[in-house]
Amino acid sequence: MEDERSFSDICGGRLALQRRYYSPSCREFCLSCPRLSLRSLTAVTCAVWLAAYGLFTLCENSMILSAAIFITLLGLLGYLHFVKIDQETLLIIDSLGIQMTSSYASGKESTTFIEMGKVKDVVINEAIYMKVIYYLCILLEDPVEPHGISQVVPVFQSAKPRLDCLIEVYRSCQEILAHQKATSASP
Repeated sequence: MEDERSFSDICGGRLALQRRYYSPSCREFCLSCPRLSLRSLTAVTCAVWLAAYGLFTLCENSMILSAAIFITLLGLLGYLHFVKIDQETLLIIDSLGIQMTSSYASGKESTTFIEMGKVKDVVINEAIYMKVIYYLCILLEDPVEPHGISQVVPVFQSAKPRLDCLIEVYRSCQEILAHQKATSASP
């Protein structure tokens, strides 16, 4: 079963959450962020080139204009390859673990896998970033201390969805974790 719902991020941008239910113990959540805005790209490029042209008129050195073009192109490529994430995916399989995948605007993908035995819980964490924002976080068990937490892994960190979107994912995560704990506890 697959469905898609529309949500918004903390700045009011549109996010699309696709939910895929493969089985009661396997679910996938895919959060798609807005594409790169041509308006913001044009504004940044114009600002850099106008500053370079201003320096060129003062210094009369054509290398400044060449450097501005070079810096703009390198900055754009770096932003698309290392910063701008178009899609974040969370795949939960109760017997195996949790896989998080980030797809960058350049096509690069980054994947992290967490074994289910290391997962202590999934929570919604509150943070302050110019205003109150929320993160879905995976708490990992501390191997030394059974009641401790060794690491907090945030999910959908770059999309910054509002609380209503995170609650959708949180409820499904809790269902799978409860199912996994019930099956591992039974003989």
